[in-house]
Amino acid sequence: MYFETNWVFHQPRSWIETNFQKRECIKFIPCPKDDAKCCCGQAQITHQTIPGIESGSPGDLWLPTKHTRPQPTDAYGTIEFQGGAHPTKAQYVRLSFDTRPELLVQLFTKEWNLELPKLLITVQGGKANFDLQAKLKKEIRKGLLKAAKTTGAWIFTGGTNTGVTKQVGDALLLEGQQRTGRVVSIGIAPWGIVERNHELLGHNREVPCHSISSPRSKLAVLNNRHAYFLLVDNGTQAKYGAELILRRKLEKFISNLKLHPFTHSSTPVVCLVIEGGTNTIRAVLEYVTDSPPVPVVVCDGSGRAADLLAFVHKYASDGEEQPVLESMRDYLIGTIQKTFEVGLDQSEKLYQELLQCTRNKNLITVFRIQEKPEGEAQELDQTILTALFKSQHLSPPEQLSLALTWNRVDIARSEIFVYGQEWPNGALDEAMMQALEHDRIDFVKLLLENGVSMKKFLTIPRLEELYNTKHGPANTLGYILRDVRPHIPKGYIYTLHDIGLVINKLMGGAYRSYYTRRKFRPIYAKVMNSYANACRKSSTYQYQRYAGANSLSLVTGLLPFTSEMALFEFPFNELLIWAVLTKRQQMALLMWTHGEEALAKSLVSCKLYKAMAHEAAEDDLDTEIYEELRSYAKEFESKGNKLLDFSYRQDAEKAQRLLTCELHSWSNQSCLSLAVAANHRALLAHPCSQVILADLWMGGLRTRKNTNFKVILGLAMPFYIRQLDFKSKEELQQMPQTEEEHLENQNLDNDDSDRSQPDAEALLADTYSVRDTKVHENGKVSLTDSDPAQFREFFNLSEYNEVKQHQPLRLKKKFYEFYTAPITKFWADSIAYMFFLIMFSFTVLVKMDQMPRWQEWYSIAYITTLGFEKVREIISSEPVAITHKFSVWAWNMWNPCDGAAIILFVIGLAFRFRENTMDIGRVIYCVDSIYWYLRILNILGVNKYLGPLVTMMGKMVKNMIYFVVLLAVVLMSFGVSRQAILYPNKQPTWSLIKEVTFQPYFMLYGEVFAGDIDPPCGEDPSQPGCVTGHWVTPITMSMYLLIANILLINLLIAVFNNIFNEVNSVSHQVWMFQRFTVVMEYQQKPVLPPPFIALCHFYSLLKYCVRKAKGEPGMSKFSFVPCESIVSVGFLSRAAIMYKYLTSLLASVPAPTIVDSACASVTNCITYTPPALLY
Repeated sequence: MYFETNWVFHQPRSWIETNFQKRECIKFIPCPKDDAKCCCGQAQITHQTIPGIESGSPGDLWLPTKHTRPQPTDAYGTIEFQGGAHPTKAQYVRLSFDTRPELLVQLFTKEWNLELPKLLITVQGGKANFDLQAKLKKEIRKGLLKAAKTTGAWIFTGGTNTGVTKQVGDALLLEGQQRTGRVVSIGIAPWGIVERNHELLGHNREVPCHSISSPRSKLAVLNNRHAYFLLVDNGTQAKYGAELILRRKLEKFISNLKLHPFTHSSTPVVCLVIEGGTNTIRAVLEYVTDSPPVPVVVCDGSGRAADLLAFVHKYASDGEEQPVLESMRDYLIGTIQKTFEVGLDQSEKLYQELLQCTRNKNLITVFRIQEKPEGEAQELDQTILTALFKSQHLSPPEQLSLALTWNRVDIARSEIFVYGQEWPNGALDEAMMQALEHDRIDFVKLLLENGVSMKKFLTIPRLEELYNTKHGPANTLGYILRDVRPHIPKGYIYTLHDIGLVINKLMGGAYRSYYTRRKFRPIYAKVMNSYANACRKSSTYQYQRYAGANSLSLVTGLLPFTSEMALFEFPFNELLIWAVLTKRQQMALLMWTHGEEALAKSLVSCKLYKAMAHEAAEDDLDTEIYEELRSYAKEFESKGNKLLDFSYRQDAEKAQRLLTCELHSWSNQSCLSLAVAANHRALLAHPCSQVILADLWMGGLRTRKNTNFKVILGLAMPFYIRQLDFKSKEELQQMPQTEEEHLENQNLDNDDSDRSQPDAEALLADTYSVRDTKVHENGKVSLTDSDPAQFREFFNLSEYNEVKQHQPLRLKKKFYEFYTAPITKFWADSIAYMFFLIMFSFTVLVKMDQMPRWQEWYSIAYITTLGFEKVREIISSEPVAITHKFSVWAWNMWNPCDGAAIILFVIGLAFRFRENTMDIGRVIYCVDSIYWYLRILNILGVNKYLGPLVTMMGKMVKNMIYFVVLLAVVLMSFGVSRQAILYPNKQPTWSLIKEVTFQPYFMLYGEVFAGDIDPPCGEDPSQPGCVTGHWVTPITMSMYLLIANILLINLLIAVFNNIFNEVNSVSHQVWMFQRFTVVMEYQQKPVLPPPFIALCHFYSLLKYCVRKAKGEPGMSKFSFVPCESIVSVGFLSRAAIMYKYLTSLLASVPAPTIVDSACASVTNCITYTPPALLY
């Protein structure tokens, strides 16, 4: 027995088929005008008949809800409009007239992937074709397009290629030519009025279509410039009106949607009237009388209904009575009759509707191209947005929120920030937060101009929220964060500590972000705990902001502003780093122009961008991202260089202080050290930087000619030091110093002052009797009376200051300055190194005895003390963690090479002192000597001409490594083949590796081993037998020499030539960049060279222990002294005494203006802020 089963597979219906329906007329009711047609518009022949449903009588009323039945929609998909250079596509769907609007919004957002509108512009006008004035047409096109694109608006039209919809389509055609993104234009048309609508039937089809209608057809085609179509079906054919109810319901539903999660404002809707008929007037009346009402913008001069509305609006009064319009009643009724070609009754009805519209005059705005407020022609987009503000009674914060959402700073400037406007507490802070999140540069500027204080605005929660925002451009922060936080779960919220780790990684070196320092952690924990408690009390989730009637943010509303919240002394610095890390270049440039420390900010931004570009290249991201980040870095490079140049031309001395100041907000770095970290060669090559480096290199010496010879002579004959020229004491005190040098100079100054002139304070004490202020038990303060005449005598200090200027150095100070000058240390180190090389060469060249000679002992002592110096350099570097210290130390290529050579020497030394391995130790000595000779290149790098050449050599060696890989491939391919053919009977030994590579390698240098190319062989007894394939080796050797000698070697030469040209073009900058490293290196080095450096180490260790015993901090690391220490110490002490004395007299004598000027002069000496440059 066989069973036959028919399997029927039903394809599941799509979401559109499930939720949207079409309408079909199921009962034929004859039309009063034509019995052969149903009231739905279908002919009786084509009308479907349903069994059990009889036809109706001619007088029956046809209703779509009663005489049609719903069925799943059978028409949706994509229309491809033909006729253009490229077909334009539009989504469409056939749906019932009673479709719920929430389903339509879901269709827009879920199926068609549209963002909800920030503004809805519904265009009303005539269905018949009409012409506009050329100027008005241009203004409407431009204004409508600008309003839609700048605000992210949706445009609702009738959808067909007739009347006002065609005019809107022409504007969208202009938008399509601009290629800047497509405006969301939604056409809502009746299904029955669409010509050839049967071609649209199908499920998710792509339908080719032409927007050309048949001349005799009463139907209409769809406009090919719309992107989306809702084809509303109520069962009728060739009749308008099916879409009106659905369109109005959809507009009302969208108007009730929240604009975005952070505000209570709903989506604004505005009606734009262009031309129009009688139905347009009724539509306007519905809009202005609806609840809530919809503002209407009427284009005067477009014709018919629009002109009538504009005329009535012009002469309407604000009250209920309209005496002017009543006096023109007959004229208006006659005009209505002529315009719409209607009877008297209908004209009077339309007249009454016009009067009702005027009762809501404030909701109607007329756009006239003749109007020129404040001398400028008003554009349509401004009229539309201004009409919304006037009609909707919004509070200023809500208006500002709308303007922010639309990104229309011009509207905010002209309509919101008007004279006398008062703002609730925190409203502008909330707007600033939105502007920063959404990258609204112009709004940030506007808010800063109108009183937003960044110091009060920027709190820890807000800054953390900015780093976690999903708005703004795409960035690489997440990729870099995974390097410092390897296992980040999905949805992880970045903390400021994470951001600090990212900054440390990108900045490199000894840089430590404020977010990762110990003093920041307890403050961060306290603030965030308070913030979390406030969030729990208000039942809100982290990073949500509450917006009440005044749009107060959560932090501002629930947490009082305290000094703990205002943790950022320079908020623009923090926002600059945020903008750079999130790749908001224009925002970063804005933050750079505001606040302090502009030069440091440009250098930090440059370094961050370069590091981010490097990370992007390593993560194999798009090349465009790398190039974009590099271009941003170059922009900040240029700005930093221009800023320094401007400052240098204004005041060279203050510009030098600007470069050497210690920046507490930038990890105690200086601008010079930041420039080195950012590899900013142009800035280091600037005359300002070079003057500082030259000053530091010379130390306390002042010699112009034969400097090197004089320094060497001073080292050889110390008594010659007295003949050298030195800087004055005041000049030395204004030079950048290490902390150690600053303490030494203070000690020397104190010793000198004890034996020379009296101290300024003693001078005051001798001349004046200033009594201390007494504070009684009851808190009353009493001051002794002072003679005002003392002022005149007191200011005789200026004479004392003039006498003390340009004091020569004492002999002890001269010796100190000579031996601590970097140039002296350099020559002492170089001479000691050359002497070491001579001694070490002697050691390896002569026979080695069991007991070392004194030359070898000297070499051992030199390298040993050099090793201790390397350890000291690692320990005294700025970072805290030992691994970080080592990475900073290894940044200079010579340091790890020195370390490897010292370790190799120690290994050789261990073998050397054992009798049976002494020869091995000697060989290690010999190998080690190679590096110590190559290390001379480090010394030669100081030279202006040899330094760039050394740099070229380093780059060539780096590039040669890649070439060696290519060469090894070719060499092995020939070497293995040659060895295997010529020597087929070899046994497996390690010597095979040498035999494979030896001859092919030396063939590169011209040694072709002619006898081994084709060795003689044959049947002759005196000759060895020929191996199989022996004739192959000459051929393969010819190919090998062709590829290796000619192709690869010349390729390497071309690469080297390119490196030479590249470095040679910037050789001056390269040398100046290297000069900074050398100057800093010898500035930090101890006075004595190895092996005598051990004495310096012992002295430093002893001094450190003494300071620890006294409870003083040990200062062994090098850093620039803050600006306060750059100023003359003597001048500061005298100025401070002067200020203290003058303030003690304020109770009895009015303070003279010279006090403020004296304080100002001190302040100006200490800090210098260059003027902001707007490039």
